[in-house]
Amino acid sequence: MAAIREVKEETAIDTEFLEILAFSQFGALTFSSHVLAMTCRQWHKSFFEKSDLVFLCMLRPLSFDIQKQDLEIEAAQWMPFEEYAAQPVAQNHELFTYIIDLCLAKVDRDYIGFAPQPLRSTHDDQISYLYSNARDLNQSSSADRQ
Repeated sequence: MAAIREVKEETAIDTEFLEILAFSQFGALTFSSHVLAMTCRQWHKSFFEKSDLVFLCMLRPLSFDIQKQDLEIEAAQWMPFEEYAAQPVAQNHELFTYIIDLCLAKVDRDYIGFAPQPLRSTHDDQISYLYSNARDLNQSSSADRQ
């Protein structure tokens, strides 16, 4: 997964993927206490212009000693989520304030993103992944059966 690879390359931190919290067209990077929420920005050519895809991913760090890759990033540090959220750049940009709200909702366990669901291919018996909100899907399916 790109988020795991990027965090490893740029900080030397090993991580475990938990879920995709959101995706859109903008970019940012958020670290919060022992859980990383990272966006990965990808440019893809479309018919007449480029599309800018951004994924806000929740990762769990498996190591904590940051070794910053100087050619890729200017600074890297662990900080409390509240300290990150209080920074002017986070307060004065609509995307960052929305990411803060998503992260707070996740901490409160009121928000679930998109988790990988392993599925076996009908063509070659290989495992692939469908990313969805399985919690809400399971609640909806249970309600429909009653």
